Amino acid sequence: MATPSPLEEESTKTLTSEGHESEEVEEEIDEEVDEEDDEDEDLEEAVVGEEAVRRSGRLGDLVRRMERERVSVRVHDVVVKGNTKTRDSLIEAEVERLFRDVSTLQELLAASSAAADRLRRLDVFDGLTVKLEAGPPELPGNTANVVIEVVEMKNPFTGDIGIFSKPEARTWSLEGSLKLKNTFGYGDIWDASLRYGWDQTSDISFGVSLPRFKSLSTPLMARVGLVSQDWLKFSSYKEQLLGFSVGLLTTKYHDLAYNLTWRTLTDPSSMSSKSIRRQLGHSLLSSLKYTYKVDQRNSQLRPTRGYAYALTTQLGGLAPDSRSLRFIRQEIDLRCAIPLGFYKTALNLGIAAGCIMPWGRGFMDKPTPLPDRFFIGGYTSPVCSFGGPTTLLGFHSRGLGPSETRRFKPSENEPSEPTVRDFLGGDLAVTAFADLSFDLPLKLFRDNGIHGHVYASAGNLAKLSENELRSFSFRRFAESFRSSLGFGIIFPTKLFRMEV
Repeated sequence: MATPSPLEEESTKTLTSEGHESEEVEEEIDEEVDEEDDEDEDLEEAVVGEEAVRRSGRLGDLVRRMERERVSVRVHDVVVKGNTKTRDSLIEAEVERLFRDVSTLQELLAASSAAADRLRRLDVFDGLTVKLEAGPPELPGNTANVVIEVVEMKNPFTGDIGIFSKPEARTWSLEGSLKLKNTFGYGDIWDASLRYGWDQTSDISFGVSLPRFKSLSTPLMARVGLVSQDWLKFSSYKEQLLGFSVGLLTTKYHDLAYNLTWRTLTDPSSMSSKSIRRQLGHSLLSSLKYTYKVDQRNSQLRPTRGYAYALTTQLGGLAPDSRSLRFIRQEIDLRCAIPLGFYKTALNLGIAAGCIMPWGRGFMDKPTPLPDRFFIGGYTSPVCSFGGPTTLLGFHSRGLGPSETRRFKPSENEPSEPTVRDFLGGDLAVTAFADLSFDLPLKLFRDNGIHGHVYASAGNLAKLSENELRSFSFRRFAESFRSSLGFGIIFPTKLFRMEV
């Protein structure tokens, strides 16, 4: 094999040396480029960091000033994040009015809390947060950005089922519901509910609710349902309702709804009294109902301070059909809770009244619709029931007011005189109660909300239709009041309120 000459060896060495030198130069150049890139990144991070510190410092200054004085600020922008399904327009419409007139930082914090509560009430998010950030520094004055981050629901279906009982009334019911939330991104909730009562009421219904509809800023609700109620035990009739209702206006204090229902009254026993038989058959209920309600009590189950009142007006007979029920129904309910300052003792006082009368030609001679009359009795606490004269402790359901004997079918094993009566309800109803609630001395009871109460209640019903108004006397009405006294121990739970 030929060996290279010394010249060739020298040339090889020179090339090799030059190759090493080139690699070293390239490495030095790469290192310089990397250092320049790092310097640029550090410079950018420093600029961003300085900007974040500047904004954070401005917001911190605002917070410190807020502790000493009212700080003027205005909202520059509302940013919505995380809403992959819910429409931006819905969220912005729910909170826009809250931030529109904000002029101080204190008002901004209050508006942010109110916005979070309003969005949670939509019941279509798994979670949400409202953050405040400093606005662009180039804008004059103090500005802030509101950032709303929502977490969409992973499972739009919710449902529940259970068996509920009222031992004192000896009634049982199987109830279930299924909801589909935010199907179209408008905060819409579709639901179906079923209730089967072994002794009295069964119903199936379908409904939809929207927090707002186009330019309307109030919730809109619609519902279609079939209801069957068994009143044979008390008034010798069964009631079946098929129809729909639409909530036209729903705000904090006002509620307006329209109802169109086909009603059927039957008597399978053929034992009903004369007044009940006259009401059997088909009728059409087309009514508009308005409720104005204010409740400033600190609790609806055991109020210890505050007041509440409700006014309800219902006008029936809005359809031109001859079978349309024509009546005017008015209710009023007043409540107050007075704290006494020891053992969480409070005195609850309440009075409620209602009146129903037919309208139209010859209305004085006409009867009022039987199911729409007032019925008093039952086992519900008057403190918890709010909205009208319905409850009177110590009396059975529908156990008060005008009544009439049922038809009598004699047999060998029954007495010769009829003893069973149908409760007819009343056109005028008045109830009143006083309830004194107090903590029990044992700490175990106080920690679990178990408390005692002493109550007194009174009420009465009277008939005004079919020319009975002409002979009505307030004095006789007051003298015939029925009353009850009692005491008990209340065991509150998450599902129900038990009293012994």
